Amino acid sequence: MLTAIIDYESGNLHSAHKAFERMAREADAGEVIVTADADVVAAADRIVLPGDGAFPACMAALKGKSGIFDAMCEAVEQKGRPFLGICVGMQLMATWGREYEDTRGLDWIGGEVTRITPADATLKVPHMGWNDLVLDAPHAVFDGVATGDHTYFVHSYHMAVADTAQRLAHVDYASDVTAVIGRDNMVGMQFHPEKSQGTGLRMISNFLKWAP
Repeated sequence: MLTAIIDYESGNLHSAHKAFERMAREADAGEVIVTADADVVAAADRIVLPGDGAFPACMAALKGKSGIFDAMCEAVEQKGRPFLGICVGMQLMATWGREYEDTRGLDWIGGEVTRITPADATLKVPHMGWNDLVLDAPHAVFDGVATGDHTYFVHSYHMAVADTAQRLAHVDYASDVTAVIGRDNMVGMQFHPEKSQGTGLRMISNFLKWAP
């Protein structure tokens, strides 16, 4: 089994690769590679899309990599390969990004990405650091994870989902901030699982074993 972490020059690929490699070894889940090769993405059994930076720049970079965007969409939409979006990689799953300019997303999860506006004006944006997950719906990636477990966030924008059934978990930051989204063979995490210690590693392992 092959898990492809897409390299489109956006995201902390080194730490993500190490975390996924470690959990793949422990779960006997095959090989994990970082790739910018569309043919490798097309052939992969699982696909991971990381992302750091602004929504428009990340979408442009993803589409600008020769063949990768189309290969990813075909693998996920038509072949049903399990997909994990991380941070901005999760946000790109939305219908629209409203950061700096209106940018069309993948539209895999209906909704839009807007700036975090906490009800408590003393809370700083970006939302940075550890926060407690609140699980909203069961999912295979939550095996061994419970409400109250901590994950690590660094972001100024968050996703408002159109269908609340597709928001799988959130955190409280003087308002609800979406933490995990998903449907069918697709899941997204706003936090960085590779930086979230035991909880994040457990969720990576669960994704690598997930058979939607």
